Amino acid sequence: MKKNAQRGFTLIELLVVIAIIGILSSVVLASLNSARKKGRDARRIADIKQLQLALELYYDAHPSTGYPTTAQYGSALVSEGFIASIPTDPQGNVAYSYAALGSGTSCTSYHLGASLEVTNNSAFNADADGADSSGLCTGGGDDFAGTDTAKCNSVTDTWGVGCYDVKP
Repeated sequence: MKKNAQRGFTLIELLVVIAIIGILSSVVLASLNSARKKGRDARRIADIKQLQLALELYYDAHPSTGYPTTAQYGSALVSEGFIASIPTDPQGNVAYSYAALGSGTSCTSYHLGASLEVTNNSAFNADADGADSSGLCTGGGDDFAGTDTAKCNSVTDTWGVGCYDVKP
């Protein structure tokens, strides 16, 4: 007597398993992409806070001239030791938006921003929202809108959905 025992899987069973694995992997990849965006946004916010601290230290050291002009911004903070290096955006390796504000040669304020990728980021609830009406100091450069529904810089920020911006 010869037994005809079936061993292995049928083609249908293999296709079902492959389909299930494909669906599960697409769900996992979508979750990872969302987590990566949130992680990059957290880094942007931390970078802005680090720059804000360096700007305040610079201001305390230069009470007569105030904050650095837009042209001096990076080099002045690094050369005087207020920050080791100017952080850049993790997505595009570009500088964050900065505008020195005030009148004449005295820069009494600033506007600093980063474009975030996640639309409903809670950081938007506590940011400055908007350009400053006080004017630009000499060498202050152009200010940016800073709204939660638009990028800080539409030229360099190709990934953002809203601008997280701070002022002193």
